[in-house]
Amino acid sequence: MKTMLTIISNALCRITGRNALLNDLSEYVNLTSPVAPALAQTQRQPPKPPPGARVVVSRSFADFTPQATFEIKKCDLHRLEEGPPLKAEMTREQGLQYYRTMQTVRRMELKADQLYKQKIIRGFCHLYDGQEACAAGIEAAINRSDHLITAYRAHGYTYTRGVAIKEILAELTGRKGGVAKGKGGSMHMYAPAFYGGNGIVGAQVPLGAGIALACQYQGNNQLCVTLYGDGAANQGQLFESFNMAALWKLPCIFICENNKYGMGTSVERASASTDYYKRGDFIPGLRVDGMDVLCVREATKFAADHCRSGKGPIIMELQTYRYHGHSMSDPGVSYRTREEIQEVRSKNDPISMLKDRLLSNNMASAEELKEIDVAIRKEVEDAAQYATSDPEPPLEELCNHIFYNNPPLEVRGTHPWSKLKSLS
Repeated sequence: MKTMLTIISNALCRITGRNALLNDLSEYVNLTSPVAPALAQTQRQPPKPPPGARVVVSRSFADFTPQATFEIKKCDLHRLEEGPPLKAEMTREQGLQYYRTMQTVRRMELKADQLYKQKIIRGFCHLYDGQEACAAGIEAAINRSDHLITAYRAHGYTYTRGVAIKEILAELTGRKGGVAKGKGGSMHMYAPAFYGGNGIVGAQVPLGAGIALACQYQGNNQLCVTLYGDGAANQGQLFESFNMAALWKLPCIFICENNKYGMGTSVERASASTDYYKRGDFIPGLRVDGMDVLCVREATKFAADHCRSGKGPIIMELQTYRYHGHSMSDPGVSYRTREEIQEVRSKNDPISMLKDRLLSNNMASAEELKEIDVAIRKEVEDAAQYATSDPEPPLEELCNHIFYNNPPLEVRGTHPWSKLKSLS
């Protein structure tokens, strides 16, 4: 019997190959034959990949959960009877988008750190890593036509407002292809409906109230998100802005990004009251978990509905944390311990929190998120290459764009005999 099978096997292998052989033999040989189990076992087992080969398991979109509901932390309320919901729905597409946004901001800021240490980026540079859930959550809750103004820690918001990574990094390196043509630097980047990037502590808050006044005056149902840090929260101009915004019921969301430290001073040492969401006194307020993108999104939606309904301004305090120092000139460990930073990274990181939700609810696979990470790293590396190879703006463009729409004019240089031309 075995001799006959060998002859048949050799003949069929020459004609049809191994797979056809096994199919024919399974029909020919009696299943009670001693060789039948071995043949069947051979047929079931796929060929083994060569050593070191990467096995890719493909999954269709139908395998993933399209939408899930998550419990989120309750917000502390001031002068409000009801707050944002305690549960948030998130689709798979939204989750992946939030992940891409936050991971892109993280990688971009780490690249900026590297370029600064190589002395390619100079001057002031305030990084946003650790606070990514604030920018991603706010942007997810408002319209692109709504307005936003922030302080000098502005790279993340510049990206979420639609500016390409390469234009941001090129602005940091002072190149012609930067978003402000290489003349703004880290603190002065702009885009449609995005007003910077402001270097003076707290100065953007009255500007934000003015933008909200313009929205109200034009009756376009838009609002202004006005951001500031805990270090600016004791500024007198904030309270003047609060007063006018409340009197005129301006559609303005005042947001304090409380990252626990104003430069090198902890909030407890700088403020007699650290309940920043209550600082508006007569203005309603929310204290929000700023490390949870869904919590930020739901709170911002609540605040936006409040403003659009004509109830006037509202204050949000986002409790967040920055991993870097105040700026690149600050090591960030002279007023706090490395263990404190590491504890936040390990227990409360905004990207890790979202990643765990996606994986534990079968909304994404680890392989898919890894592919996103690889793509983002490549995009950031390509942007860094552009930011270091693009030319610097020439001297004759130094005084351009002083005015938006004006005939050419002469501008005095370093002395009365030095004249430069300004073009709009």
